[in-house]
Amino acid sequence: MTWGQFGEKKYSIKSIIFGLMDMKNIKLVATDLDGTFLKDDRSVSQENLRALHLLGKKQIVRVVATGRNLRKVTEVIARDVPFDYIVYSSGAGIFDWKKQEHIFHQNIGQETASHLVEYFRQKDYNFYAFAPAPENHRLWYHKGTQDCEEFNRYFSFHNSFSEPLPENGKWESGLCQFMLIIPEDDSIFEQVKNEIEGQHNEIRVIRSSSPVTKGYIWVEVFHREVSKGNGVKHVCNLLHIHPGETFGIGNDYNDLDLLDFTAHSFLTENAPEQIKSRFHAVPSNEDDAFAHAVQPLLE
Repeated sequence: MTWGQFGEKKYSIKSIIFGLMDMKNIKLVATDLDGTFLKDDRSVSQENLRALHLLGKKQIVRVVATGRNLRKVTEVIARDVPFDYIVYSSGAGIFDWKKQEHIFHQNIGQETASHLVEYFRQKDYNFYAFAPAPENHRLWYHKGTQDCEEFNRYFSFHNSFSEPLPENGKWESGLCQFMLIIPEDDSIFEQVKNEIEGQHNEIRVIRSSSPVTKGYIWVEVFHREVSKGNGVKHVCNLLHIHPGETFGIGNDYNDLDLLDFTAHSFLTENAPEQIKSRFHAVPSNEDDAFAHAVQPLLE
């Protein structure tokens, strides 16, 4: 096998230039933000920005697929960064970045939301409930009897848009999602996931590693149709792009649906060890992962 070198890490040429001939027909590139396109300090490198511009010159559609809500996207992506679409909140909403228009959202229905609010209260979970997309930067919180450092830290970043969950009365609207915070333990996550998904057919659970504090898992509950992969699929259907003409890059568990959908898929070096073998490897987000991954499309 032939090897290429990036810093002190080695990556196979196959990982970097996989299927070069097949990639000549790529029409859409989708990337996660945190831990993938963005550096650890949430900045955009000049190499990644340059790669975005060059993709645009080749008329390749550029899509963000992120767990961030749209307001949080605008905190790290300036208006002039040349993306075409934003698939936000793990696919709960899609925003046309050029036209600045909402084009799609998918929320949990009122009846299911009401049931889950009461269920999570009864289980004494620390949890957040998010308003329906596209206003899902607004949220409610419920503190269980067991204090959670990560729950409090997340609250400190969102307290200007949050309020306590009303203690009485039936929930009167749908919701974009719920989020519970648990220790980083695979067995605990699987137990919680199975338990929650057993409550309603309308929902699914997505795992995300906490970008705030190491050692915690964010258990995110969405409508069953919500995923980054389905969000990008919606964009493809809108633009009549075949799935075989797509390219994706991510770094975490909540990117797996995206990478399962895209025809050419890559994980960064900083991805969890447990999932690295599932897709082709590129350098870390600190080493211009996005620019390295898309380089074959620019030649």
